[in-house]
Amino acid sequence: MRAMVYRGPYKIRVEEKKRPSLEHPNDAIVKVALAAICGSDLHLYHGMMPDTRVGSTFGHEFIGTVVEVGTSVQNLSVGDRVMVPFNVYCGSCYFCARGLFANCHNVNPNATAVGGIYGYSHTCGGYDGGQAEYVRVPFADVGPAVIPDWLDDEDALLLTDAMSTGYFGAQLADVSEGDAVVVFGAGPVGLAAAKSAWFMGAGRVLVVDHVDYRLEKARSFAHAETVNFTQVDDIVVHLKRATAGLGTDAAIDAVGAEADGSFLQHVTSAKLKLQGGSPVALNWAIDSVRKGGTVSVMGAYGPMFSAVKFGDAFNKGLTLRMNQCHVKRQWPRLFEHIRAGYLKPRELVTHRFPLEHIAEAYHVFSGKLDGCIKPLIVPGA
Repeated sequence: MRAMVYRGPYKIRVEEKKRPSLEHPNDAIVKVALAAICGSDLHLYHGMMPDTRVGSTFGHEFIGTVVEVGTSVQNLSVGDRVMVPFNVYCGSCYFCARGLFANCHNVNPNATAVGGIYGYSHTCGGYDGGQAEYVRVPFADVGPAVIPDWLDDEDALLLTDAMSTGYFGAQLADVSEGDAVVVFGAGPVGLAAAKSAWFMGAGRVLVVDHVDYRLEKARSFAHAETVNFTQVDDIVVHLKRATAGLGTDAAIDAVGAEADGSFLQHVTSAKLKLQGGSPVALNWAIDSVRKGGTVSVMGAYGPMFSAVKFGDAFNKGLTLRMNQCHVKRQWPRLFEHIRAGYLKPRELVTHRFPLEHIAEAYHVFSGKLDGCIKPLIVPGA
């Protein structure tokens, strides 16, 4: 089969790989119809995530058709069109029993922290991802779901991570009716979080970024106020002034490891790899939220040290909430919003690339070229 293959930082190509086969009676093999590139895939592409091995195939957002099932699979049949959450999880361990699918204890040798994630390095279990023609789906009775007939394919694809993660980020922000919420980062997850904050009862939503076309999308998709941090003297002071000197009630970090805004932090993290990620957006969130407020962290960081302002968070009495999204928990409510016409995740999609052009897709997305917000990969194109 043809698949995206990692050859080192900024080096990816499409190569022939062995088609995946059933390795366990509860596996399924899915022929990929649509995949996507996620902002967190760029952390892999840029060499930010440890134990990203040469030869790996990325891609944790994909939908497709079941072409093989193991002998113990009961909930799926050959020919089913399925959407697959990015979490690989068993469904029965201590954590899965409590709905913490992202923290499954049985799918990752490094499971003291994260569970399994498709196409996201051996730190997250070493599973090949869906930027390929075929993908092996373990625990096929637990993760995948048959795509409802009424659900658009691109909406289904966005629910496998970006839309669900943004919605989860707004949940973790513990938004109360009338709250002011600031979202750092106007990528797909940040835009989804900003949109979702309204569903939680927010009275005001602000989005901070430095790319004008992304801020325009925040206004049109999420109906948010926007701030370009390069056009104000101090983003924290600006946000305090915009909230009567108190700060917002909640802040959502939807940027993560490669945040701009500080040359020193960016060099020490993204270039020299001395930190698990640039903490600029997270520190802005800590500084700009009011005392007693909540900071929700959706941006991905590496597992090593980062210079986070924890003392400030402590002294302000903040609640910090974070995790990888437990994707399938979000689907019932998101299905309701989509069926009611309140939400169209596919509006985030700006580009579609054939699998053979995936190197160009990463280049365009990484470089924020051509107004790219969310690129899709079409293996059959």
